[in-house]
Amino acid sequence: MNLILGIETSCDETAAALYCPRDGLLAHAVFSQVAEHAPYGGVVPELASRDHVRKLTPLVRRVAAESGVALSDLDGVGWTRGPGLPGALMVGAAFGRTLAWGLGIPSVGVHHMEAHLLAPMLEPDPPEPPFVALLVSGGHTMLVQVAAFGRYRVLGESVDDAAGEAFDKTARLLGLDYPGGPAVARLAAEGRPSAVTLPRPMTTKPGLDFSFSGLKTAVLHAVQESDGGPGSRADIAHEFQEAVVDTLVIKSRRALDRTGCRRLIVAGGVGANARLRERLTEEAAERGFTVHYPRLELCTDNAAMVAYTGYRRLAAGFRDDMDFSVRPRWQLSELAPPVV
Repeated sequence: MNLILGIETSCDETAAALYCPRDGLLAHAVFSQVAEHAPYGGVVPELASRDHVRKLTPLVRRVAAESGVALSDLDGVGWTRGPGLPGALMVGAAFGRTLAWGLGIPSVGVHHMEAHLLAPMLEPDPPEPPFVALLVSGGHTMLVQVAAFGRYRVLGESVDDAAGEAFDKTARLLGLDYPGGPAVARLAAEGRPSAVTLPRPMTTKPGLDFSFSGLKTAVLHAVQESDGGPGSRADIAHEFQEAVVDTLVIKSRRALDRTGCRRLIVAGGVGANARLRERLTEEAAERGFTVHYPRLELCTDNAAMVAYTGYRRLAAGFRDDMDFSVRPRWQLSELAPPVV
């Protein structure tokens, strides 16, 4: 497998990328639908699917042109099978599987969260397993013990709202624009420490699961009790971000202690949060473990991680037949490991 095309259409980003195991990431492009969904305060699935149809082919042509290769040079295709929005996933699945069939090359459906987990492997000094992965994307928050490629054990995950969803819902409560994560982070920078007190959910219990719905409710009460001014909104945003970051740091530290691992990787959209990176870097220096992140552009949904994961899956012998069904709900624990 020398040249792999990756396709990502799981939600509201259309993306394509080309990966070569010898030369690394050759090119990647992402088209974000944020502007189209912003008036609605969140992703509208039907609009997302239609826009993927419009944007995917031009993006594939773009990365091919930037790489100086022809599609006939491809050795394989990786496309996101799930989890995600059903219609959006079907666009990428139909395109990727049909392109592979037309070229007579293998393809494989990629698990979106495995792709996030492997995104740090695209960096110059990738971490080697074993390690613990903190995956914090828009709809998922989980801690995963990684023994080797394809061999994962979910240690804990969100039982209701994920961290990214909590950011989006808090943004709406504070009257901020979509997407919520960056908007809350910007406002939090203006807030005063300790001006508001919010809970750190499930941190007093010994487990590794997450729950952010109660924190969202606490934000609602804080908003209702505030004077509604810019200062009080900034104070709430500051404390909310601190509560989320504290929770993620505490649970990550607990997972490292439980597994004995000394490496932590952080991936997913919330992994781009500057305050989370700052706190984890401080924690790593204090406790003697290393922490690894993908570059910021590979934290949000992208096809570079899909191309790399597709390469690893194809190289391990995984193939998909003509069935290009998608899996909108797909647990990472259901993913088949490679045969040793």
